[in-house]
Amino acid sequence: MKALYDSRADALQVDLEPVELVEEDVDVTGSCTVALAGGRVVGVELLAPAQRLGALTVAAERYGLDREALEAAARAALAAPDRQVTVDVAAGVAA
Repeated sequence: MKALYDSRADALQVDLEPVELVEEDVDVTGSCTVALAGGRVVGVELLAPAQRLGALTVAAERYGLDREALEAAARAALAAPDRQVTVDVAAGVAA
């Protein structure tokens, strides 16, 4: 997934998969919106993310997303403002 924190807008965008056209944006919490395409969540946007990371949990629970992966992407983007970061998330492997 790719994430970008825009410091001027104080907004975080996490792209779960690349799409040409978002078909619908759904307001999850007032500060968190999910983008849908083809019936799937393809992105999450969060306003004032440093104060509202908990909204990602709400979106993850509502849409069956990986909360830990979303939070990892958010933290990486906040640590590198105004630069796109890529977070590679793989399923755990049993030992």
